[in-house]
Amino acid sequence: MRIILVAEHASLRMGGEAALPIHYFRWLTERGIDTQMVTHARTRDELAALFPDHTARIHFLPDTALNRLCRQIGQHLPQRIGHFSVGYLSRHVTQRAARRKARALIAQTEGPVLVHQPIPVSPREPSLLYDMGAPVVIGPMNGNISWAPGFRAGGREAPDSLMMALWHPLRGLIHRLAPGKLRAALLLSANARTTTALTDTGTRARIVEIVENGIDTSLWRPAPMSGGTAEFLFMGRLVSFKGAQYLPDILAQMKNRTARIGIIGDGPMEEAIRARAKELGVSGRITFYGFLSQTDCSTHLARARALILPSLAEAGGAVVMEAMACARPAIAADHGGPADYIVPGTGWLVPIPSPEALIEGFAERMDQLADDPALAETTGKTARAHALRHYDWNSKIDTVLGLYQSCLLAEK
Repeated sequence: MRIILVAEHASLRMGGEAALPIHYFRWLTERGIDTQMVTHARTRDELAALFPDHTARIHFLPDTALNRLCRQIGQHLPQRIGHFSVGYLSRHVTQRAARRKARALIAQTEGPVLVHQPIPVSPREPSLLYDMGAPVVIGPMNGNISWAPGFRAGGREAPDSLMMALWHPLRGLIHRLAPGKLRAALLLSANARTTTALTDTGTRARIVEIVENGIDTSLWRPAPMSGGTAEFLFMGRLVSFKGAQYLPDILAQMKNRTARIGIIGDGPMEEAIRARAKELGVSGRITFYGFLSQTDCSTHLARARALILPSLAEAGGAVVMEAMACARPAIAADHGGPADYIVPGTGWLVPIPSPEALIEGFAERMDQLADDPALAETTGKTARAHALRHYDWNSKIDTVLGLYQSCLLAEK
């Protein structure tokens, strides 16, 4: 069996969904599966360093002048407008090139072959992978998420609702013009809300729900919790939908005046967060670590008291799984993806009907754990057991291979 992974990006440095093709390629290759990957040349150097013995299996798509122009224009547009305009044009060009390359690889293959497109994870994004001469699996997808009620998008993300309103009547037409998801052998969905979005495209493809992401247990491992002062760790981009702008207010609201917050990540809101922390007099208790490698993230997370994720529109939340694997509880907003992962005894979901409720709810839970490290330890152990049982990449690949086989058998 040959698997051809098709992904616009494949990168641990980019993080987010771009890391997913890396995991599939690694785990399938380690299982001895003939796996090829078609991806963009922007990550050539990183992939060569990650997979020095498998470079012949990775096929790079050129970074065209049109790709570069679209990126330059997109930097000056609101995020959602850029994504659906010049961003889509750039992705369309790349997908067309990927389709040609994948079809060529299929033509050269003797025996069973299957195409898997793991990203983009948005169920609304159309796919050009149709009439490939082989079964196509797309996903797991995860999306159909809106901002939490009581909050409004800000800054570059403010036009979100307008773009969604414009997209809704056009989605059927766009998916007919790029009908990969309408004709796929199998669509993988992370949850019920994503399944609803896929069904709304008019697809008749079989849909199976499995967890979008997974954990590498060799990377995300427990370590002794840091003694003394409690540090709560935020990991993610500093953009408004992640809720990082509320971190200084949460810290100022806490009764415990020694607890700290560590921020791993960067982004356009960093200066505003620093200014707010200074205004509230808590800047000395916040550490900005910047962007770190996954190995460094794991080290910090394993020593933290807990992960905090006050996200307002989080479709997934892989950092929650990572915290669990490190035997650390997560405190997350009760909206979207984190609610799919955190079950009673593994962490806490904070209701967020308003900014005031978010700040108060996070501060209360963080006070509880700052004063009771034993509770953090106990909850973290339960979280790790849950993660190993449900989110381990090794087990997930078992499931995915079974689904591949079902698609190939259906083609006979």
